[in-house]
Amino acid sequence: MDKTICLYFQVHQPHRLRLYRFFDIGRNSYYYDDFANRTILKRVAERCYLPANRLIHDLITKYKGDFKVTFSITGSVIEQFEKFAPEVIQSFNDLAKTGCVEFLAETYSHSLASLISEDEFREQVLLHSEKINTLFGIKPRVFRNTELIYSDRIGSVVADMGYEAMLTEGAKHVLGWKSPNYLYTNAINPKLKLLLKNFNLSDDIAFRFSNQNWSNWPVTAEKYTGWLTKALEKDDIVNLFMDYETFGEHQSVSTGIFDFLKHLPGEVLKTNKCVFDTPSGICAKHQPVAPLHVPFPISWADEERDTSAWLGNELQNEAFDKLYSAEKKVKESGDETLLADFRKLQQSDHFYYMCTKFFSDGAVHKYFNPYETPYEAFINYMNVVSDFLLRCNRATVREGSGTVIAAEKAPAKKRAVKKVKTV
Repeated sequence: MDKTICLYFQVHQPHRLRLYRFFDIGRNSYYYDDFANRTILKRVAERCYLPANRLIHDLITKYKGDFKVTFSITGSVIEQFEKFAPEVIQSFNDLAKTGCVEFLAETYSHSLASLISEDEFREQVLLHSEKINTLFGIKPRVFRNTELIYSDRIGSVVADMGYEAMLTEGAKHVLGWKSPNYLYTNAINPKLKLLLKNFNLSDDIAFRFSNQNWSNWPVTAEKYTGWLTKALEKDDIVNLFMDYETFGEHQSVSTGIFDFLKHLPGEVLKTNKCVFDTPSGICAKHQPVAPLHVPFPISWADEERDTSAWLGNELQNEAFDKLYSAEKKVKESGDETLLADFRKLQQSDHFYYMCTKFFSDGAVHKYFNPYETPYEAFINYMNVVSDFLLRCNRATVREGSGTVIAAEKAPAKKRAVKKVKTV
């Protein structure tokens, strides 16, 4: 059986909040920094998304389908593509037409809903899957949760929604002596297969590629292929998972990152020992070796590989609980604008900006962070949430007073039920 490499990219940009002061509460309910969102998105599109998509399309053509890649694209970045850079969606569509690219499902808002609300989690996953199907004509069969967050319970819910596989982190504290380079299954529902990130080989590209103080610098396609073939001498699969912004944004074009990607498929394929495939392809040809027991949530973030990057301090937990306390009111209001804001405010980035870890992971938390300190991030976010909660209360009062008539509410409630029950 062929040894397999899965190359997966996460595509995401959040809706960044504008400077929202205490005196804005109750007066101005528009929360987003459109200038920053547009500027950053167009910059990353020019540096990463468009040139990387062109290169991958050329490589698929050159190697006649033997080069395959996988993407998950969040609903939040899709909305910004539609608004600021529709040419990026077209370039992804061109990739979809090759038949060599798989698009995964995830939470629409890149949220942490799986940790607190199963109903909201299911609704967002369905919303995202429908969006991907609308844009690319592909119904996702494999799931990738926000930041690779996974536990036995979350995996069981994903299996219940009908997905055949899920991606997560090959965390050392979960694997122990076991290798991440095999297919595993969910401990509750073995129908769900698990692909685990090989974080050493992934981070060699995502984080260490341009580090001239690293003993293995520079990384060439030939050298890296040697590492891949060595990892696959006894194992079945190497899963390389990373942010797509690695190419051209995190690692600038001057580092040689695009040249590396350009030559990697040729070096791998000429060994005649390894092939590229997507998660669905891997599940079709490889057998799981064992269930993976993950009683507590893991992720691909920071040294701990847990959820502490988003919910590791009192600031984050207070903000998180305050936002989700409004879920019932938002859903019952039938207000589509309120629901859209609720989902934008769920984006995990808002909580990531409040992280107070300043040691081994400090530099990572500063990247793309619009705030000087986590305390500024907290204050700004809580001002926004305070206004949002006022709107929720007003919507509830209007509904209770009868100003929102049943005929207006019925369609929204019907859609909400459909989203929960439909796979």
